[in-house]
Amino acid sequence: MEGKPTAAGSRDGDDEQQDPLALTLGSIYAAAPPPPPSPPPPPPPTAAPSSVRRRLNSGRRAARVVKARADAAVHHEPPPFPWATGRPARHDTVEALLRRGVTTVEGHARCKRCGARKAIAYGLEAKFRALRDHIVANRHAMNDRAPDAWMYPALPDCDACGQKGAVWPEIAADKRGVNWMFLFLGQMLGCCTLEQLKYFCQNTGRHRTGAKNRVLYYAYIEMCNQLEPFDGMAPHW
Repeated sequence: MEGKPTAAGSRDGDDEQQDPLALTLGSIYAAAPPPPPSPPPPPPPTAAPSSVRRRLNSGRRAARVVKARADAAVHHEPPPFPWATGRPARHDTVEALLRRGVTTVEGHARCKRCGARKAIAYGLEAKFRALRDHIVANRHAMNDRAPDAWMYPALPDCDACGQKGAVWPEIAADKRGVNWMFLFLGQMLGCCTLEQLKYFCQNTGRHRTGAKNRVLYYAYIEMCNQLEPFDGMAPHW
């Protein structure tokens, strides 16, 4: 009877046999690492310090100054003609030119038939006054478009071969070297291409879109404005 275990003893023994398993599972669960914490949200963007902004603005201003100086160097070249200025497609007034002793405007033309070259000269003041008076009298009828007489100029005859209306004005391939005053006084601006006329208007602040007759009209008006600017007495170009 002494060696027979009691029921309670059996239950105690069973508990003792089950405790290690329970402890082992508990320790596993307890030892499991906790999930990593979520990263903190990024800080809101901050404005650049005033010193940095000043350096950036100074750099932009310096770049603009350099570009302006480069443009000035490009647009203020030696005048290609005595009646022109260092700025493309820009000219002094008639009064200023006359004070400087510029009384005639010369250019060259070449016969399209025989190739003979011809020098042509225009009296500055007389030629301009006659053209100016014609524009003043007929400007409103033009309706902002060049007339056929400007679109299809009456060209000189060739002295070498006698061909009528065959002498075409020489127009430089480089737009900066076009003799605008010579073409204007001879009413031969219509011999220019549309791209050349757009270049003229671009460099003088005139409207440069539209058909050739419109751009050509603006070129004539701009030349009048350069040679005789509006001052309350002259026509308002």
